[in-house]
Amino acid sequence: MANSLVQFRTDDTSKIKATNICERLGIDLPTYMRMCISRLIQENGIPFSMKLEKEPENRAVAAMKVASRIAEENGISDMTLDEINDEIAETRKQGSL
Repeated sequence: MANSLVQFRTDDTSKIKATNICERLGIDLPTYMRMCISRLIQENGIPFSMKLEKEPENRAVAAMKVASRIAEENGISDMTLDEINDEIAETRKQGSL
């Protein structure tokens, strides 16, 4: 089967953004374009969506946000380090930890 060259114009910014997305997906822009044409023919329409999910939040940061929310809900978000250490010491004396 003979190959044909397909060309089109787009602005530089769009090409750079598209290239960066493709690279993050592990493909290059020409491969993406070939995939689009192949699937367009196979499905007789635009059949798919390829999206990058939002970057996951750092787990430690997420845990700290949850801890802050719980402290706020329980009215202890303004405790000093000394007050926190006193609470821990008291709890340990009672054998709860």
